[in-house]
Amino acid sequence: MEGFDYIIAGAGAAGCVLAHRLSADPAIRVCLIEAGPRDTHPFIAMPKGLAKVMADPKHLWAHASTPEASTGGASETWVRGRVLGGSSSVNGMMYVRGQPADFDAIAEVTSDDWAWKHIGPAYAALESHELGADETRGAAGPLKVSMPTLKDALSDAQIAAGEAMGWPRKADVNAPDNGEAVGYTPRTIHKGKRQSAATAFLRPAEARSNLTVLTECTVDRVVFAGKRATGVEVLRRGVREVIGCHGEVIVCGGAMASPAILERSGIGDPARLEALGIPVVHASAEVGENLIEHRGLIVQWKLKRDMSQNKEFKGWRLLRSVLRYYLAKDGPMAAAAYELGAWFRTRPGLNRPDAQMLIAPFSFDFAKNRQDVERHPGMHVVVYPLRPTSRGSIHIATRDPDAAASFQPNYRATPEDRAAMVGAVRVVRAWAGQRPLAALIEAETMPGPDFASDAEILAAYDRFGTCGYHAVGSCRMGKDAESVVDPRTSVRGVEGLRVVDTSIMPAIPAGNTQGPTMAMAWRAADLILADRETLAQAA
Repeated sequence: MEGFDYIIAGAGAAGCVLAHRLSADPAIRVCLIEAGPRDTHPFIAMPKGLAKVMADPKHLWAHASTPEASTGGASETWVRGRVLGGSSSVNGMMYVRGQPADFDAIAEVTSDDWAWKHIGPAYAALESHELGADETRGAAGPLKVSMPTLKDALSDAQIAAGEAMGWPRKADVNAPDNGEAVGYTPRTIHKGKRQSAATAFLRPAEARSNLTVLTECTVDRVVFAGKRATGVEVLRRGVREVIGCHGEVIVCGGAMASPAILERSGIGDPARLEALGIPVVHASAEVGENLIEHRGLIVQWKLKRDMSQNKEFKGWRLLRSVLRYYLAKDGPMAAAAYELGAWFRTRPGLNRPDAQMLIAPFSFDFAKNRQDVERHPGMHVVVYPLRPTSRGSIHIATRDPDAAASFQPNYRATPEDRAAMVGAVRVVRAWAGQRPLAALIEAETMPGPDFASDAEILAAYDRFGTCGYHAVGSCRMGKDAESVVDPRTSVRGVEGLRVVDTSIMPAIPAGNTQGPTMAMAWRAADLILADRETLAQAA
């Protein structure tokens, strides 16, 4: 296949947004390529079906880490969606925008193009929010965003405890005020069904004759003529072929896959590439470096009274919940992974919240690897510092495009991160001690009272911690010459190649990355189309 103006490698949150935006002009031919299948798995649409999808290797990339002290000496697995919609088809559906200060900080190390004054309008353009339009919230965009419908006495107590901590209860926790908050969180759910990037952005665009969508087609590498990208080599049904492009190739594989595509294409550290027999197209030592991820810890409690949702996920009540979902698209199976959240400071003197707590009215059975709920009533939270300063790395160890790259997370490498991790847990325990929540709690069961000192809390993170599935930074965007990508998303040292996804973020916006990825991709489309217009005028 030849003649495309843009080839987009990866149909995740960024790729679907770009396909939607770029193909809106019928004169622009776009090819969107996804390694996984179409998003027809029946449990993708059901919000609480995510556990079933996350257990299906056909729909996932599974990246294994090198064992290290910060993962308790074990190998940790980070999974990503391998399906239309990418990780937005398998994630927890929380919609967290990040705060203006996060994007203004990104703009400081990149360019003014990424400041909140541009990202705020991008959010407004892409959203169709249940709460309606305001200064930055949109009501007419492709992405349907809704508020939780399942509310109970335990959730009320959890919010009240946050208010007792001095955190304002907000109707919209994404209000762009850089402040603390507690409340119900928006979800990418509409009428009981997941709103993945494929559902929101790709479905409306697929009817366009100028958009070609290829599934079960793995991008191996970018093909170059000299230093200009001319297409991609793909592996499809066991056959290699080259898909040509006379415009630009846009890599949207995410923080885990995009550096791998660049390295297989000859862009990276020369010694690493030469060891794998890959000809060097451009030396770029930071490809695969600067990997940043949230390190979360689940804190869990046994309750005195049967107020939790545990009973709804077992026995005849589970059957009732499933039936309620299929009949009314409502109830526990129509809920996101977490529907309550809090944003707070881990210690005095900070100018804005530096930790996020996701709050649930149920508790996991750790003996069953969190694949089931406990048989007694319980609740839990997952808490993590928002802006880790530690940096890991991810690199290929083989030229096989179907082999997921391995990585080193390097959590808690800095004193700042260790202080924030300890502080976050202490704040969570203080929250659990507030009225009226404290009266409902019998005991903390995870990590438990044995993990009390600073060293013991850090040991709990190492032993029981989890990644946030929010990795960024591995193809860092910056205004400095060492950055992989320049502030207009073009890969330095070559022509006709861009990267647009979480890998280019030089920092994690404060919270989950689905929303920021969509907003930054929307903004990237503005820049790409503006650059196209500039070239056309010059010609």
